[in-house]
Amino acid sequence: MNIKITSDSVCDLSPELLQKYNVQVFPLYVSLGDQNHLDGKTIKSDDIYDYYAQTKKLPKTGARSTFDYVEFFKQQTQDGSEIVHFCISESMSSSYSNALLAAKEVDGVYVVDSRNLSTGIGLLVLSACEQRDKGKSAKEIFDHVNKRAQSVQASFIVDQLDFLHKGGRCSTLVYFATKALSIKPCIEVRNGAMGNTRKFMGPYKSCLKKYLEYIKNTYTNPDTTRCFVTHTKMGAGLAELAVETVKSWGIFDEVLETDAGCTVTAHCGANTIGLLFINDGGAQ
Repeated sequence: MNIKITSDSVCDLSPELLQKYNVQVFPLYVSLGDQNHLDGKTIKSDDIYDYYAQTKKLPKTGARSTFDYVEFFKQQTQDGSEIVHFCISESMSSSYSNALLAAKEVDGVYVVDSRNLSTGIGLLVLSACEQRDKGKSAKEIFDHVNKRAQSVQASFIVDQLDFLHKGGRCSTLVYFATKALSIKPCIEVRNGAMGNTRKFMGPYKSCLKKYLEYIKNTYTNPDTTRCFVTHTKMGAGLAELAVETVKSWGIFDEVLETDAGCTVTAHCGANTIGLLFINDGGAQ
């Protein structure tokens, strides 16, 4: 039976990777005021920066309805295919619960709670694609990625806390303290939720180097197949610095640079960059 791999748009895989691995993306909602948009289709990350610059307001991100998922799943399975669909972490959105309800109405649909976001999801999506190409069944792929989900290392270092503060994810006291002391927080995804696990102090470029070394020295059992360097709009040379630093380690077969989509941008703002890989030694 033909197996399709699909994902919510939050996976942040590039158009080239989506085409290469034949992945269909289901866009979530991003609202600018009273205007609803589809992530990656009718709105791009640059639109968020423009909207914020003009209004000083943040967009809102939202899940698709169960009805929307039913329609998407029916479309994907109408040729008799089974699908494995990936959602942003259940603790971050109602996407997973809505998709799970929809899957009960459409045969042959397996819904994965990625317990992650951005290319943390993307890593699992590509792992699923590789299992698909090995001839695994949808159930085998589902079991495989659910096991690996707990080992995804997804983290970001944030330069400015304006978006986090305005979005209610950072208190006013912490916001002003970090600005005064030039503190750059490290946000890590653990147990499906985002949390500030470490703080770096000093100029952003210096903090970025410290962050990369921290991740390298903390997560020491990587699947060496690939690593993502995923970022929002960055200052000159910063993304290049991160990519070249990770390549210089000689650990990963490929280091993939990708742009963060609307969800990460809406919550974290510019000069946010992350290192993401699966830390399970390449378990099969």
